[in-house]
Order: sequence, then C-alpha cells, then structure tokens
Amino acid sequence: MKICHTIEDLRSTLRGKRSAFVPTMGNLHAGHIALVHRANQCRTEGKTDTTVASIFVNRLQFLPHEDFDKYPRTWQSDCDQLQAAGCDVLFAPDEKELYPEPQSYKVHPPAALADILEGQFRPGFFIGVCTVVMKLFQCVQPSAAIFGKKDYQQNMVLRHMVRQFALPVEMIAYETRRADDGLALSSRNGFLSPTERAEAVQLSLALKSLIALAKAGRSDYAAMEAAAMQALAVRGWKPDYLTVRRQADLQVPQAGDVPASLVALGAAKLGTTRLIDNLEITQ
Repeated sequence: MKICHTIEDLRSTLRGKRSAFVPTMGNLHAGHIALVHRANQCRTEGKTDTTVASIFVNRLQFLPHEDFDKYPRTWQSDCDQLQAAGCDVLFAPDEKELYPEPQSYKVHPPAALADILEGQFRPGFFIGVCTVVMKLFQCVQPSAAIFGKKDYQQNMVLRHMVRQFALPVEMIAYETRRADDGLALSSRNGFLSPTERAEAVQLSLALKSLIALAKAGRSDYAAMEAAAMQALAVRGWKPDYLTVRRQADLQVPQAGDVPASLVALGAAKLGTTRLIDNLEITQ
C-alpha cells in the first residue's frame, strides 16, 4: 500500500488511474473495512483499477463544544487494516497540507436538507462535511466514492452536491454493518462502557418499533415519535430525535406516502456518547 502525505504525491501516484475512494477520519473498524472491500469490487467489475482511502480528521465539521483534539487517532492499526483489506493507496494529509490557508471558500448545502435532523443539533456540520469531501474529491479525482448508509442524511447531502456540481463521481451507498445484537458499527462505540454497550442496541430496537408501526398502517407520526423518545428517555438516554421521514428528501411523510418509501432515523446520547442510526422501511 502506497501512503501519500501530499497532494502532489497523491496526484502523481494516481495519474492515469481510475479509482474507487473511501474517505475516513481514521479510527477504523469493520464497517470502514467493508467499504474498502466494496471499493475493491469496483475494480473486479472493471469500473476502476485502484482503491484509495483517506484518513483526515476534519476540523471544519466539529462544533466548538465538540473536542476535535480528543478524536481517536489509531494510525498503525488503521494502516494495518487497510493494507490487509487490499487498499492500494492511502492519502493521509496533515492540516497544513489540506488547508494551507484558512478555508474561506466553503460548500453550503441547502437548508431544507442540511439544517434538519443532524443539522438542527449540529449546526454547520454539513458545511464542514461538504467542504472537505469536495476538496478530497479534487485531490483524489475518483471515478467512484463509497459511503456507509449509517450516515443516511450525510449520504443524501453529498449525493445532491455531486449532482448539482456535475462531479464525475459515482456515489455508492453501502449497507450499514452491525454487531450481532444489531448495534450499528461506529467509532463512537469505543467510548461506551460495558453497561452502556449492552444498552446501546435499544436505539436500533426503537427504530424497528417505529418501522413496525408504520408498516402496520399507523400514520400519526408525531405521536409515534414522541412515544419512542419517551421510551428511550426512561431508560436513561437523552434522545435528540427519533423520527420517520421520506427516503427521497427526509421531509415529514405526507398523505399517500407508502411505508416502503420511508426511513426511520434516530440520534440519542447514552452517557457521554452520542449515537446515530437509521433503518429504511422495506416491503
């Protein structure tokens, strides 16, 4: 695996190659590695000939009260996992390389999509995400990019960005990897105590309950969501949202929306750890 720390070295390494790209902030787990395997599949399919991953902890998407400096950096473990997964190139710039001057030019996604749900509780988050992904795309110039479905709203924001800027990147959303008990794999799971880890599955169970109600014909979504949040709260959680939205635009369902067009999304804090998850409603 070739490791590139500068944009110049990366572009030289990738010149003339079609790449599938997996952007990460490091602290990798099996969910990230599944994305690398999906990128390798693009090569098998003949769409690309190189798998590229990046590790960059992006300061722009951290809010003032979120501790950028405490985000786990697990460099050697990350490199070992990527190499074992068959990653060809790792782009690992430092801040001065990717942001040599203050990043005054930023990508501002539309408020209707970016200021709801995660954007409501983490204002400006998607500006930071879109800006760094746009910059990484300019550095890597991939043919395809793979993102996990766990970050459902982020995926939608980025797909819209790619479409509106006519970027020549195929966006591939990969299914969320889960532990045996159903908990979505996340770097944040490492912050959970053993007791909290056992409790954490309740978030996905709450989303499953919302899905079951929707599939059974319930459409009083506000009441359903309030009950789901209260059920988590009495277990000691601090829920930000548990909601059913349209898969197409993440807006509140309207009369005539069939359950199979909806998705249940949730974010809640357990102890000091904030977890997010989602489940699409299928037939």
